[in-house]
Amino acid sequence: MTETPPPLVEVHADAETLATAVAGELLNRIADAQAAGHVPHVGLTGGTIAEAVHREVARLAPASGVDWGAVVLWFGDERFVPADSPERNLNQARAAFLDEVGAFRVHSAPASTEVGSVEESATAYADRLRAEGGPEFDVLMLGVGPDGHVASLFPGHPALDAVGAATVAVHDSPKPPPERVSLTFEAVNRAQSVWFLVSGEAKADAVRRALAEDGQVTETPARGVAGRTETVWFLDAAAASLV
Repeated sequence: MTETPPPLVEVHADAETLATAVAGELLNRIADAQAAGHVPHVGLTGGTIAEAVHREVARLAPASGVDWGAVVLWFGDERFVPADSPERNLNQARAAFLDEVGAFRVHSAPASTEVGSVEESATAYADRLRAEGGPEFDVLMLGVGPDGHVASLFPGHPALDAVGAATVAVHDSPKPPPERVSLTFEAVNRAQSVWFLVSGEAKADAVRRALAEDGQVTETPARGVAGRTETVWFLDAAAASLV
């Protein structure tokens, strides 16, 4: 088994400078991949800091040279709610930047108004991933909750144990809404680069536990994720205060 490189930690003064740095680096990575003739696959996340990053992507995109018609976008998890719900990560990303930059190769788990169950949604999303060749994400961005969860993989939750599948249906999520679709550890660990985006003092202990030499994935799921070639923790000073 190939050993992944140790994580890198990049600390920024505040959430605003963090968002600008991540957005700029993402645009550079995508532009470089396209210049090399590659169609990049990027995994998006939800949450407050992700929304700030997305808005910075929209602001910086015109000068980046990125062809958004040749970028394939995915989500690490999705809430199983109606298609028009503002709780959908897809809808949040559309409002923040997808529509503005003209991205249209965007894939998300089907909504509760589109399929009959969260299991059907997870299966459909896995089928789409498979149809696109996996994918092996060039960059996968993930938030981290105060409890150390990533995507919709929560501490002590049965979804942590999913094997042999790219997606898992999540029931009884400790964070509402209760039903979700998440990528599994197997899927997220296929990413070449994993970027954790973490802001705020409330996340500081989760960051500490995730980066500690010792600890259990069942208690801090973020410990179970690493990029094949790169894992970067983009933190603001508050989130980094205990490391």
